[in-house]
Amino acid sequence: MKRGGGLSQTTQWSDSRPAVRIDSQSRSDPDSSDKLYLRNFILNKMVDSKSFSKQFQLFAKFGDRDSDGRTIKLSQSDKWMKQAKVIDGKKITSTDTAICFKKFKLPKLTESEYTTFLEDLGRTKGTDVGEIKSMMVSCGNPGFTSAVNNSKTPGAVERLTDPSKYTGSHKERFDGSGKGKGLAGRRDDVDTSGYVAGYTNKDTYDKEHGTSA
Repeated sequence: MKRGGGLSQTTQWSDSRPAVRIDSQSRSDPDSSDKLYLRNFILNKMVDSKSFSKQFQLFAKFGDRDSDGRTIKLSQSDKWMKQAKVIDGKKITSTDTAICFKKFKLPKLTESEYTTFLEDLGRTKGTDVGEIKSMMVSCGNPGFTSAVNNSKTPGAVERLTDPSKYTGSHKERFDGSGKGKGLAGRRDDVDTSGYVAGYTNKDTYDKEHGTSA
């Protein structure tokens, strides 16, 4: 590539892929393989390799105490991709990642093998591998969730935890303020005073008539 002079007719890359020729036909065809490869190559180079390696090690250890961070499992990869919104359930699904991952016939992949896996996934789904890696680098540490996800308790849960809406025996376990009555709310004590249930004038006769036992 010439500084400030654009692309030459034939450009040699640092990897093992043969030279990519940019001619008038490929320029006019947005779906040409050469143009797609060129775009992937540029985006891939824009991702800081050290940052990606650091993320790879973090997620390769996530949920596995015995891992040294050098290899990653499919389950860890899926967690990483879901957190990075690469797996969105529409364009890319966990089924897609499983198909590409299992082509290696290995339970875990090294970072080099994982990069090949991402390239295959991007090629299969028509997505730039550089864009995928960029999203995976910027998604934060394992388990990170944005403030947007810290929402209030959903309405359905609020209704289920509101004592004022309870009925039957469950209602008897809470007082008017919603505070639990403890054992008294779970025990059905038998009234042996001789008064009928619901009678509200208990022990008022003696006071009204000035008599005592």
